[in-house]
Amino acid sequence: MEVKIYKDKKEVAEQFSNYFAKMVNGKEIFHVALSGGSTPKLIFDVLASEYGTKIDWTKIHFYWGDERCVPPTDNQSNYKMTVDHLFSKIDTPSENIHRILGENDPLGEAMRYSNLLEINMDRVEGVPQFDLVILGMGDDGHTASIFPREIDLWDAQEHCVVATHPDSGQKRVSINGRVINTAKAVTFLVTGSGKAEKVDEIHNKKENYAQYPASLVNPKSGNLTWFMDEAAADALI
Repeated sequence: MEVKIYKDKKEVAEQFSNYFAKMVNGKEIFHVALSGGSTPKLIFDVLASEYGTKIDWTKIHFYWGDERCVPPTDNQSNYKMTVDHLFSKIDTPSENIHRILGENDPLGEAMRYSNLLEINMDRVEGVPQFDLVILGMGDDGHTASIFPREIDLWDAQEHCVVATHPDSGQKRVSINGRVINTAKAVTFLVTGSGKAEKVDEIHNKKENYAQYPASLVNPKSGNLTWFMDEAAADALI
């Protein structure tokens, strides 16, 4: 595991964008699972403005690690956020964008997306393998849309599961922990002081740290990188 700490969210976005550009350079095909949230939004802005013509976007296939069960025009949609901040500003083929259909029945969509991942990607021990999975972490230690109270979903047999937000009750479709840990590379994007407590507990393995899904991210490849700002990584500085 590698931990990269930067001054603020803007620098995290700049450094991750550079990391991403180097990772995809020269690849014939690259499968990436995107994350929602405020930090990816800033990263998409940087990728569009600084790397819009420097990256061969035709080689990249975009997926999502999770999606809220809302229409693609809804402001809560991770897909819509990506369109607004990245896809609308770069030249990427529509057939390379594989969104989770949040407007569909959640259970049926989880099954459809699981099948899509199997068809589109190589599998390792039956599990689809992303080249890169980008993750965030919630203040409660959740990642993708696997929350502490539904941590059993982490090891589900299905590649994609239906999760329920603990407060709003909103349904979400999410990849599971087996898919995350099978990826060739996994990166966390964690910024803001609200994340500092869980970062401290997980990285320093404090009591009960294992109850947080983010603590279970441990790719078999060993290629795990945390990109954090100083506010989130306060206990590690």
